Amino acid sequence: MGYGAGGFLIVVGLVLALAVQDAVEGVDLVMIGWIMTIVGVVLLLLTAMTLNRRGGAGSVQTTTHADGSVTERRTTTQHDI
Repeated sequence: MGYGAGGFLIVVGLVLALAVQDAVEGVDLVMIGWIMTIVGVVLLLLTAMTLNRRGGAGSVQTTTHADGSVTERRTTTQHDI
């Protein structure tokens, strides 16, 4: 799931909540529409946070020199999703 699924849920939810005038016995279409809209917004936010977080594998290389000084080298590899 991703941006497309979230957008789809928002569109269908808003259509059900705001545009559909029909009634189904035992089913509140307006409430289902608002629930779908909220789920779509949450899905969009979670997708954005997941895809845009800064992540990757990293390592630290420590070198001790003859004079006693220490040098650290940090490397990070970014993973494309």
